[in-house]
Amino acid sequence: MRIVQKDLKHGSIKLVTNSLDDLWALYNVIEKGDLVHARTTREVKTEGVGRPSSKRMAVSMWLLAEKVLFDKEMSRLRIHGKVKEAPEDLNIQGTYHTISVQSDDQLTIAKGHWYDYQLERLERAQTREDPIIVVAIDSDESCISAVRTYGIDVKVEIRSKLPGKREPQKREEALERYFTEVCKALERTITGKTGTIVIVGPALTKEGLFKHLKNDFPKTAERVVSVKSVSSGGVSGVYEALRCGLIGSIAKHARIAKETEVVEEVFARLGASRGDVSYGFSEVESDASSGAVETLLISHQTLRDEDEEGRKRIEQIMRNVESRNGRVHLISAEHEGGKKLVSIGGMAALLRYSKH
Repeated sequence: MRIVQKDLKHGSIKLVTNSLDDLWALYNVIEKGDLVHARTTREVKTEGVGRPSSKRMAVSMWLLAEKVLFDKEMSRLRIHGKVKEAPEDLNIQGTYHTISVQSDDQLTIAKGHWYDYQLERLERAQTREDPIIVVAIDSDESCISAVRTYGIDVKVEIRSKLPGKREPQKREEALERYFTEVCKALERTITGKTGTIVIVGPALTKEGLFKHLKNDFPKTAERVVSVKSVSSGGVSGVYEALRCGLIGSIAKHARIAKETEVVEEVFARLGASRGDVSYGFSEVESDASSGAVETLLISHQTLRDEDEEGRKRIEQIMRNVESRNGRVHLISAEHEGGKKLVSIGGMAALLRYSKH
């Protein structure tokens, strides 16, 4: 992402997107009631001799956002709302429209109030971080995933279909074919991309894959920065690597690793009954009002699902925390840590002191 112009006095920021991660950052920044200016296309009716017709035209407009949708499959962000400003001759002001934002698009966002966490998110997005490719493998299954800012992007899942241990020769041959299939899938995944590779899984399987990679795919093997043990392969192995901090230790600034870490801290404090943690709307709201909150966690899903009154209450909680030098973390519900936060109401707080 590149910020072209920042005019916080008038509440506007103009920027250019560069990647799918940028679109995710904007998805978490643009809210209902924001004004968004962009160049888009619109089906416009034209009149002439005979029947009225229409044609699609390029239009620059200001849109009052009502809904924001992140479509990672189509690599786009869709902003839906009412047209506030557009060329008068088109006669479309007050009608509904959807702006589709993709990589290398320019747009301007205008807000009545910019929160610190929103500004920080845009600033972080200016420093592009390559995704970490995680290969989680065991003797039954494997998963190749990209750890991105918005969550785990599963690229490939492969079942091994190995014979039983009573047929050692057939099993060994099938294991070699399995390793080859995973290596080829990994090569296809990283073609034309930068970034590092991490291999995780039970001891023998992960080491066997890495050895196979070094022997037959040496260029790909050069990008492997870590081979670590987790108890299982597949998608669950990727999440286990996140939970135990393996990914975070390799990319300390990876957003998903940080989000998972802070959610795990909430559950660790709850498990230890320390008294310096709270969760649920009412309890966190009370702690924020008293200045007790050091770190506030809110699920994106909770923030987006609330009605207008609920959103205002959440915004006031965030203001209370930020005004007392607390930190606000918006947690994606796209990964396991975010789902755990949703399971306890979508809101939690790490406190400055114990309430016991």
